[in-house]
Amino acid sequence: MASFVPTSEETLADQRLYTAGWLTSVSCQDCLAVVGVQKNSAHHTSIQWSAEALAACPEMGRRPRELHAGCPRLQASIEQAVRAGQVPIGAGDGF
Repeated sequence: MASFVPTSEETLADQRLYTAGWLTSVSCQDCLAVVGVQKNSAHHTSIQWSAEALAACPEMGRRPRELHAGCPRLQASIEQAVRAGQVPIGAGDGF
């Protein structure tokens, strides 16, 4: 059970900003699954999977949900997007 459920539009807007506002959409060059990506540093990558992306990725479909290993083809797609300047490195809020 959630301890806090936002109801005001201002609070919901803040919640969207902090959970998805700084994510950049990246498409896997293999299966075309689209995920949200944020790189706070060269070594830190956050990936937000949607239900649609999980369903589209054959690699993730082969694994039990409790495993946190990623898809190597998606990782290569993210790295290419970073090199191309499509995914900025650094926290969006300046911290």
